[in-house]
Amino acid sequence: MAASSEERLQARNDLAWAIVVGGIGVVLFAALLALAWTFAATLFLILTGVLLAVALNAMTNRLGRLIRLPHPLRLAVVCAVLAVLFSGVVLLGGATIAQQAHALSDTIKAQLVNVKGFLDKNGIDTSYFDLSGGADKGEASGTPTPGAAPASRLPSAGTLASSGGAIVSQTFKLLLGTVSAVGNFFIVLFLGLAFAAQPAIYRNGLLFLAPARQRARATIIVDRIGDTLERWLLAQLTTMFAVFLVTWIGLAIIGIPGAFILGIQAGLLAFIPTVGALIAGLIVVLASLASGWIATLSALLLFLGVHAMESYVLTPLLQRQALDIPPATLFAFQILLGVVFGIWGLALALPLMAIAKVMIDYFKSEEAAERLA
Repeated sequence: MAASSEERLQARNDLAWAIVVGGIGVVLFAALLALAWTFAATLFLILTGVLLAVALNAMTNRLGRLIRLPHPLRLAVVCAVLAVLFSGVVLLGGATIAQQAHALSDTIKAQLVNVKGFLDKNGIDTSYFDLSGGADKGEASGTPTPGAAPASRLPSAGTLASSGGAIVSQTFKLLLGTVSAVGNFFIVLFLGLAFAAQPAIYRNGLLFLAPARQRARATIIVDRIGDTLERWLLAQLTTMFAVFLVTWIGLAIIGIPGAFILGIQAGLLAFIPTVGALIAGLIVVLASLASGWIATLSALLLFLGVHAMESYVLTPLLQRQALDIPPATLFAFQILLGVVFGIWGLALALPLMAIAKVMIDYFKSEEAAERLA
C-alpha cells in the first residue's frame, strides 16, 4: 500500500509538473506570436535581406566553379556585374520605362472605368467600386453641388487655409512614404551584402544559440535550409527572367503598348506563385483591351501559354530538386499569410514554407531511422 501511495504521489507530481511546463510553453508561444505580429514588417524585412544574401552567395558559389578567387573577391565581381546591368537598364531604358509606366497606368484606369460602365449597363451593381473621387464626379457631370459657391467667386481665407493644410499633409505623407521605401531598400541591400560577405560568421553565431546537445542536429537543419533556398532562388530567378522575356516579346509582336513594362511586372510577379500569375494576367488583359478584342484575345492566349510554360516546363525542370510542395497547401498558406500580414506575407510565403518543409522532412527522416533501428 505504501508503494502504491508513493506511486500515486509521484504520478500527481509528474502531472503537475507537466501542466506547469505546458502552461509555460503555451504562454511563451503566445508571446512569440504576439511579438511576430507586432514586428511583422521588421521581421519580413530582415528575411528579405537574408534571401538577398542567399541569392548573392549562390551566385558567388557558382562563380567559384569558374574562377578560383577568394569569396570576398567573387562577391565583389557578382555585385559589380549586377550593378552594371542595373545601371545599364536605368540609363538606356529609364525614360522608356517611365513613359510606358505612365501610359500603362492611364490605360488601366480607363479600362477599369469602361469595365465598370459595362457591368452597370448589364445590371450588375458596382457601387462598391471607388474609381474616382466625389469632386471628380461633380466636375464630370457638370452639375454644381447644392450650396456651393459660384466658380467666379474667390475662395475664402478658411478654404485656402484648409486646402493648404491638406496639400501639406498629402505632401508630407508622400515624402514619408518615399523615405520609408528608400530606407527599406537600403536596409535590405545592407543586410544582404553583410550576410553574403561573411556567411560563416552568421551561420556559426546562429548555431551557437542552439543547446550544445542539439547543435549537431541544428547544423544539419541550417545547412539544408541554406542549400534549399539557394537552389530555389536560382531556379526562381531563371523562371522570372524567362517569363519577362517571353511576355515582352509576345506582347510586342501582338502590338500591345507598354510591352516592356508589362513584361517587367509579369517577371517580378512570377516570384509569387499562383497569385502573382493571376495578377499579372489581369494587368495584361486590362492593358490590351484598348487595342481591340483580337489583341485582347491574343494577349490572353499568350498569358495562358506563359503560365503553362512556367507551371509545367520551367518549374518541374528547374525546381524539381529544390521544392516539392503541394499546390493546394502552398495556396492556402499564401492566403493565410496574405490576410494576416498583407503583401509581405503573400510575397514571402513560399520561402517560409520551404524552411518549414526542410525541418519537417528532417524530423520525419530521423523518426523513420529510429524506427528502423
